[in-house]
Amino acid sequence: MQYRILVAEDDKGLNQGIRLALRKEEMVFDAAYTLKEARKLWRENRPDMVLLDVNFPDGSGFDFLRELRRSSDIPVLVITANDMETDEVTGLTLGADDYITKPFSLMALRARVENIRRRALKPLRHIYQEGPFCFDFEKLGFFVDGKEIPLSAPEQKLLKLFVSHPGQTLPREMLADRIWTDGMEYVDENALSVTVSRLRRKLEGGGHKNPIATVYGVGYVWRWGEED
Repeated sequence: MQYRILVAEDDKGLNQGIRLALRKEEMVFDAAYTLKEARKLWRENRPDMVLLDVNFPDGSGFDFLRELRRSSDIPVLVITANDMETDEVTGLTLGADDYITKPFSLMALRARVENIRRRALKPLRHIYQEGPFCFDFEKLGFFVDGKEIPLSAPEQKLLKLFVSHPGQTLPREMLADRIWTDGMEYVDENALSVTVSRLRRKLEGGGHKNPIATVYGVGYVWRWGEED
């Protein structure tokens, strides 16, 4: 089964080098040197992953990332400038799965791409059972320390997003978009904070550390099992 990667990078030498470094028998690549080409290749080929530079002669890669996140969960690795920490934060906030800064080694790039790919290919479990938690998303049964907890529909969606992406920072904007998908043009920013706070309270008990951690300025991350 082929795995298609769109490499959107305006530097032709780097674009080719990335494709050569990642080349495997089951992988195919599309090369885009402008945002116009990236949008066209996305529509025509629907790749499985996007490696996305930030700066293009015809605009910002972040605009393309925003467009992707309105309709797709496709894994995106943002390629940022070496001295632009704000690019890293912006990319994660908009829903990028990871980032890598220039200049980077091709070995580091391969490791990040494989890590993202493994996460994306991992089958979604209907039942999450770790430590004091047992969540059955099919039968809608949620237990902490053996006691059932009631969860609202937004809390259920939020919890499923967290446990489906352990250790991955989920941006506030992405979470709000995924939870409230009923066509509302505006969602009160406080609504997400309130929902996260309520879910946290319901997951407490037994003296264990709360698994939902705040990544200030970006969003939240499910950290169960990563820390003592």
